[in-house]
Amino acid sequence: MVDRSVPGRIPMPRRTLLLAAGAAGTAAATAGCAVPAPRRRGPVADPAPGLAIASTRRALVLQLLAHPDDDLYFMNPDTREALDAGTPLVCVYLTAGEADGVNKIPGAPRPAPDRAAYSSSRHQGLRQAYAELLGLDRFTPWQKSVAALPGGHRAERNVLTDGVRRVELVFLNTAMHTGRGRPGLPSLWRDRRLVLRTVVADDSPLTRAGSYTYESLIDVLTGLLEQYRPTVVHTLDPDPDLQFSSEYERRRDSEQRGYSDHADHTAAGCFAWAALIRWVARATGRGEPVPGFVVASFRGYYNRHWPKNLPPAVLERKAAHLVPYGGAPDWECGNPSGCGDYNVGGDRPLTNRKGWVRSTHHRYPGPRAQVATGADGRLTAYGVLGLRAVRWRESAPGSGVWDAPDDLGGGPLAPVLGAAVTADGRQLLFGLRFAALGGHGADNEREIVLLEQRSPGGPFRAWQGLGNPATGPDHGRRIGSPVAVTAPDGRVHLFVRNAEKGLSTRVRDAVTGRWSGWRDTGGGEIQDGLTAVVDTAGHVHVYAAGHHAVHHWTQDAPDTDVTARTQLTGSPAPAHAPGALPSPDGSVELYYRPAAREQLVAVRADAAPAPRFGGYGPVTAAASPGGPVLLGRSAEGRIQVRTAEKAAVRSRGPVALDGAALHLGSADGRPVVVGFGPDAAPWAWRP
Repeated sequence: MVDRSVPGRIPMPRRTLLLAAGAAGTAAATAGCAVPAPRRRGPVADPAPGLAIASTRRALVLQLLAHPDDDLYFMNPDTREALDAGTPLVCVYLTAGEADGVNKIPGAPRPAPDRAAYSSSRHQGLRQAYAELLGLDRFTPWQKSVAALPGGHRAERNVLTDGVRRVELVFLNTAMHTGRGRPGLPSLWRDRRLVLRTVVADDSPLTRAGSYTYESLIDVLTGLLEQYRPTVVHTLDPDPDLQFSSEYERRRDSEQRGYSDHADHTAAGCFAWAALIRWVARATGRGEPVPGFVVASFRGYYNRHWPKNLPPAVLERKAAHLVPYGGAPDWECGNPSGCGDYNVGGDRPLTNRKGWVRSTHHRYPGPRAQVATGADGRLTAYGVLGLRAVRWRESAPGSGVWDAPDDLGGGPLAPVLGAAVTADGRQLLFGLRFAALGGHGADNEREIVLLEQRSPGGPFRAWQGLGNPATGPDHGRRIGSPVAVTAPDGRVHLFVRNAEKGLSTRVRDAVTGRWSGWRDTGGGEIQDGLTAVVDTAGHVHVYAAGHHAVHHWTQDAPDTDVTARTQLTGSPAPAHAPGALPSPDGSVELYYRPAAREQLVAVRADAAPAPRFGGYGPVTAAASPGGPVLLGRSAEGRIQVRTAEKAAVRSRGPVALDGAALHLGSADGRPVVVGFGPDAAPWAWRP
């Protein structure tokens, strides 16, 4: 049974949306995101191409969170790596985190509830954690002030600087429950009549409570985005997995009915994406450039349900930052209401059976750049900037310097594109579009969309909607990032993870260009982050990470359907989808990191041992004349490449965001890695 209080759950039929024109300049009709709610039509994000894109080298990360500690549990080590590189950080907490007001001390009698004190103590825990993340003493004083927000709203702001490094904490402090005891933030997303009060934390510079409506909260978040103009935005997951647990399990694990996350996380993710869409719409509506930012959304309680993906060294650093957040009642922190969230202190994040801290999962995994080499030898990178598809071209072959981005439209898009090239050399780009996003019963839909070149190297056609493998809007929100591959017979195979955590596909005919309907390929439950490859005999293969093994789909013959095969149970359970490359003997080689381990695993026909390639996160593999080329991340978070001749670690340039891409099609035959830094600009590294 599905809880009707889940944000955005609406029993209405899907609409197939025709997206507006492509880069050729042709206009088409569009149905935009329903933000704000139906009672007041708001600005609609424009998917037509050709807009100016704002550019800035002033990097800033802004995190939109439900509770104090969401960032520490679900967004590290990404946040820490940005801070270590000197990137300023702003954290916006939508709720007060006061819960039932009980700051439970393990092994001690239950204290009396005090919501204002518990909220204050959790705020103090955050100050302690971020002080240590900056390399300072955990009790370093912060500057506290009151921030004036749009619509007359006010929030507590805490600031700590260390040289050029800076952290700001902004506490909107909405109550976690309504006056009737319902979840506050999810109810605000759903109930048009609700006015949600705020909580004034003890020891806050704020002196009186306020309140928010659905509209005013989105406006305040949009105003903060306009004020800080972040280049990287971290959000929680707006569309968590379906999860059918018993009522006992659901309550024990603090999950909402029917979904693998806390209801506050989902609502915070929805409000964050609604604000991002409104930010872009406001800017373009005023004739301003599209804001230049990228988004990373993070899974939450999902972490409990899948193999853990952080090896011991990375996990130890991540868990260590929760120690000062948890604090202890005997600490002398200077805050009379408490020195942290005591139930999270000590080693409890590591001993907690839920295991949230043991993984960091991106909601939209995959390479942020799709890279091609032009006829003139210059690299072209396609990605998502300002929720829109864009194209960067290298200024000269091998320069590693990029021209200004060209806007290809299509927004609002999730952060990762899929790509394929037709048999005649035309580029295809696939995106996951927020076709509609609104509360109060408005449409809330996702759709796979396609942008296709008219001719090789030429302009693009209009965006085309490819629909969704799900039959209803709620299930349709759960789909994953598109992955595509072109077979030797010219057919293009498109794959997405579906709401049932399986694999769905559509196939494009090589002659007519028509697409088949969506088809479920069968098989067991998998994580998002698919790997598709074609072997030397022309068979399409797809690999994904399951609960206990790598899952595999392929064809009996090149002209047949892709169907599920036996899971690779003879190898360790994977933390992520494997990197895959075709072997000359017709087999496919796989490379991946097992759950909670740093060492690489190789699955090869010759049973040769895996190369030394320690680290964490997904591994990408590509074939070269000299042997496999592997791309991954070291345990310290640096991008690294291994070839048959050497291993290289990228030690210069901006810190790499998730989703670096490996490209072996450059004119000189050398591998090229293309990624993004905290300034939302691409970089190229030739090891």
